[in-house]
Amino acid sequence: MTAAILVLEDGRTFTGQAYGAEGETFGEAVFNTGMTGYQETLTDPSYHRQVVVMTAPHIGNTGVNDEDPESSRIWVAGYVVRDPARRVSSWRSQRSLDDELRAQGVVGISGIDTRALTRHLRERGAMRVGISSIETDAGALLERVRASGEMTGAELASEVSTGETYVVPAIGEKKFTVAALDLGIKTMTPHRMAERGIEVHVIPATATLEEIQAVSPDGLFFSNGPGDPAATTHQVEVLQGALGAGIPYFGICFGNQLFGRALGFGTYKLKYGHRGINQPVMDRTTGKTEVTAHNHGFAVDAPLEGSTTTPYGDATVSHVCLNDDVVEGLELRQDGKLTGFSVQYHPEAAAGPHDAAYLFDRFVQLMESRYAGGSSLTTGHSTTESEGV
Repeated sequence: MTAAILVLEDGRTFTGQAYGAEGETFGEAVFNTGMTGYQETLTDPSYHRQVVVMTAPHIGNTGVNDEDPESSRIWVAGYVVRDPARRVSSWRSQRSLDDELRAQGVVGISGIDTRALTRHLRERGAMRVGISSIETDAGALLERVRASGEMTGAELASEVSTGETYVVPAIGEKKFTVAALDLGIKTMTPHRMAERGIEVHVIPATATLEEIQAVSPDGLFFSNGPGDPAATTHQVEVLQGALGAGIPYFGICFGNQLFGRALGFGTYKLKYGHRGINQPVMDRTTGKTEVTAHNHGFAVDAPLEGSTTTPYGDATVSHVCLNDDVVEGLELRQDGKLTGFSVQYHPEAAAGPHDAAYLFDRFVQLMESRYAGGSSLTTGHSTTESEGV
């Protein structure tokens, strides 16, 4: 097997074997704690320019298929595993993970102590990293790592967004039309809305408010995506215009961070982020705790208690991570009625738990309340046939 090295920007070095494509790659080193769902992780656009370390030791057991990808390609900048599967074992598999990484030119490394690497990142924080199977001099690779780009200050949504608008039709009877700004959207997200009778117009990240309004949306959705929210200004201005126009809003992940900035809050970079499918979050509007899927390295800086008056209404923190009190959701109300909300995690649950599927129902209720002249949105969970799918 071809030897490979991994060098962090602080000089920590690991040696192993090439996994996937041979070559050299650079990015931000982060770790994912999921025991499953590696195919969804690899194809999540939010991992653009990140080298993902899997904490689960055995990766690739179920191979790769054409049904589970969350986008049209693998987005991770590099992949780090301890013990890749030597043989695929799944009736759904169509090829091996190693072959897929190689076919898409994704450079990886295997056979290293991922537990030690993860502990290092937890103690020192996410940092730049390089993987190479063509360079044997760790010092030379370290120089190139330190010359590579940082995640802080990077505007990346435009690099992963769709180039043109496309429509995901409602499943069954159409109830609403939603404009979804693609900041790195996962395939399952518009599908979850379509299951609830929503026709989803997925729009490029560069769209103007006028282009969004041209589809006559009943609601506006901002997706997950990569990069530093502080470096993303156009979409914040668009969202402020939409809130001023009274369009109901729902955002997830990057959409939560941009919602926070639109409301006047700051954002900051977490030491090592939340990435995995086992993060405990409390929905403060119901008092229930959910096990949730995360992929974020930035967070909203908003007060956990009380409300904040904004030009668009009163904003409150609706969800909190029970591990570290990071803001995991926001609500916006005018005259006591909900007009917009967001969460920092991934309720589409691909891959991951389905505890948060009710949030799509909450979005439907928000639009029903806004356009049917009904009462203000109830905060309790509702049950649908699609919940838990």
